[in-house]
Parts: sequence; C-alpha cells; structure tokens
Amino acid sequence: MTATTQELGMPRGEGDLTIEGHGFEPIPASARYGSVGRVFTVWFTPNLVPAAFFIGTLVTLDFLKLGFVTSLLAIVVGNLVGSFFVALLSTMGPRLGLAQLPAARLPFGKSIVVPGLLNWISTIGWDGINNLFGAYALTILIPALPFWFALLIVVICQGALGIFGYEAIHLFEKWGAVVLGLMFVVLTISIAGQADTSLTDGFSGADQIGAFVAMVAIVASFVLAWALYASDYSRYLPSDTSTSRVFWYTLLGMSLASGWLEILGLLVAGKATGGESSQTIYDVLGNGSLIAGLAMVAIFIGTIAVNAMNDYTGSLSLQAAGIRVKRIYSAALVAVLGFLFTNFVLNTGDFATNFTNFLLFISYWISPFVGVVLTDWWLRGRQGDGNSIVDFGRLPTGTVALVALVVGFVVGIPFQNSSLGYSWGGPFNYMTANYLHGADIAYYVGGVVAAVIYWLGARRSVSATA
Repeated sequence: MTATTQELGMPRGEGDLTIEGHGFEPIPASARYGSVGRVFTVWFTPNLVPAAFFIGTLVTLDFLKLGFVTSLLAIVVGNLVGSFFVALLSTMGPRLGLAQLPAARLPFGKSIVVPGLLNWISTIGWDGINNLFGAYALTILIPALPFWFALLIVVICQGALGIFGYEAIHLFEKWGAVVLGLMFVVLTISIAGQADTSLTDGFSGADQIGAFVAMVAIVASFVLAWALYASDYSRYLPSDTSTSRVFWYTLLGMSLASGWLEILGLLVAGKATGGESSQTIYDVLGNGSLIAGLAMVAIFIGTIAVNAMNDYTGSLSLQAAGIRVKRIYSAALVAVLGFLFTNFVLNTGDFATNFTNFLLFISYWISPFVGVVLTDWWLRGRQGDGNSIVDFGRLPTGTVALVALVVGFVVGIPFQNSSLGYSWGGPFNYMTANYLHGADIAYYVGGVVAAVIYWLGARRSVSATA
C-alpha cells in the first residue's frame, strides 16, 4: 500500500496546514501540487522588509557618496543581477523535487557539509538582522515593551511558521503580499511627500564608477543571498511546471519588492542617521502619527514573512549537511539561535557598519557556490535524479566542487570591498583599494572562477552520469 502524503508528513494541497514533518528528501510525483503564480508572492512578500529600505539609505556612506540618479541605476542593476541567478536556481525545484542545499548534493556529494553548515549559519545571521528591525518596530509601537520581549514575540511567530513548513509559509506570503502591498502603497505616498532627490555624486571619474559598482554589489548581495533558498519554495510544484514561468515569477517578485523598498530608502537617505531603520522610517513619517504606526505594523509583519523562510531553509540546510535531526526541531533551533544573535550581538555598536560588513562578507562565498551548482546543472542537461542524493553514505566525495568553491572564494578576496578587509590588511581588498577605485567585483570573479574550475574538473564524469 502506498503511503499518503499526510502519512509522509507533507501537505496535500493549497490550504492544508498539516505540520510538514517531511525533510530534505525529494517530493514524490504523487505529492506535487500548487499554482505556479504563488512563486511570485513567496518572493515578493519577504523582500518588503526594512533591511531593503536600509540598503537604500547606505548611498550616503563615505565610500559611496552616490547621487540620486546614480543610486537609482545601481538599485535597478543590482536587483536584476542578483535576482537573475536566484530565478535560474528556482527552476530546479519542480524538476528535482528538492530544496536548494539538498539539490547541491549532486555536485558537492559528501562535501555538502561545508556549504550546508555555512548556509545554516547564514540563516541564523539573517534571522538576527531582521529580528532587530521587527523587535524595534514593536517597541516603538508599545514603548513599555522591553526589547527582549518584543524580540521573543517576533521569534515565536516566525518560528511557528517555519515549523509548520512549506504550505503555511506559502499561504502567509500570499496574503502578506496583499496586506503589505497595500500598506507600502500608503507609506510610499507619505514618503514621497518628503522625498529628497537632490543628492549629488561625491566622486567623479573612475572613483564614481568604483562607488557605483560597490553599490551594485551591496544591492545584488541582498537578493543573491536567496540563491541558497531558491528551489525550497518551488519543490512541491508538478515536474511539468513551466520553467520560464518559475524563472520570471521569481525574478519579478524578488526584484520588484526589494527595489521598491530600496528606492524608498534612497528617497530619505539624507535624513538617515546610520541607525536602525525602523526608527528612521518612524521619524520620517512623523513621530507618533497614524501613518508611522502603520509602518511599524508593516515592518513587524515583514519580519515574520522573511524570517519564517530563514527558519525553514535553515532546517533543510542542516539536514542536507548530513545532520540527523527532524526538520521541525531544526527550524526551531534556527529561530532560537537567531534570538540569541540579535539580543547579544547585533543589538550593540554601530549598526550601519555591522550590517554592511555582514551583508557583504557572509555572501562572498555564495557566488562560487552558485557557479558550481549552475555549471553542474548545465552539464546534466538540466535534469537529475533526486533520489540519488538521499543516502549520505553513498554520495561521491565532491572534491572538485569543494575545491572550486574554495578557490573561487580565495581568488575573489583581493576584489572585495569591506571595511573588514581594510582592517585585516594583507590581500584583502588589494585590487579594489589599489586599482579598482573601490569597485567590488568579488562576486563576479569568484563565481566565474568556481564555474570554470568545476567545468574543467567534472565535465567528463558528470556528463557520463547525466
């Protein structure tokens, strides 16, 4: 007798809020369901977050000093570049029935332990960043509420969604797109009345180009971080789902939402103080006004929307790394660790600097990872057997993929632009500081180098098994 999807711990269709006990294993054909249109909302809603707004305010930092038009162009280009690769990876979900890190077992084999644990740590980091915005928003709404208690409320809400899993997240993002969309239309109208488009470029010539490229890297890194989550939210779709529709819904949902909030941040960049952006939004909209209160509610909802996905993907990443833990427990663990990271690490010091360093540095390894996974997917003819990756003990070593990842990351180091690199000295930022006028091209260098190394080392063996 064939087990039902309920017995296997999987949702049976849209609206089924059964707790998803199913882990990283491929979704069988009999359990596939869902409208491809939900791919748009699952990427639109979690990018309507204050972290995106904050990125728009960074253009006034000393190493950027970008004018309004230059900043606007950087936001558009950065979002399209970053979203493009996430959209490509998202198309793997229906084909394989696998989440992104489990799917990466195809090229990485046993060495998936490295990217799996790195991404697990990254999800905790992103949880922490977003928690800060949501908790501050609650304390602004309810001044008597202690920060730690506001943070606890945020974590409980997002953790519950992460535990319930795939369908609960899709439903929340679907209706969240409507609610947050309407809220941010109102907020956009309010912010537009105070918009300042008078920012001018603080550099010229090659220095201006370098600053522009650096801002593109910051914007792209924000959406590129989703590359490690890409197929998690398309893996239940039927295998014959249109690849092009998955691609375009992903790209549009992600780039439209993050670009929207970044442009709002840009419009008030001159009023930003480098502090936490929930307070910045509140002050800009009128301290104590109804509109400002509405903004705090939107930030609270947006934080839950994005962090539920962090908790869910983090749980699958830990399983992909070979750690034998039930998905629901792993999701809860990410939420708890995110709480601790926010309360004891991020809630101190210069937030603008900490945020920029975290955003850049934690994602420098992602482009080599993407280079390896997409090259492997191309070598396999964009198809594969999801069941072949389930047994960790039977996986190949994945040495070529790991070497490509490490070399791609290391080669990209001199092309980074981060104050962490400047403080460490040595090879960090060497090319950027001495020859590239501050332009950060580490993502492109690392991704291309990793892709080439993997193609050279694996093209014959992968083609033979495809």
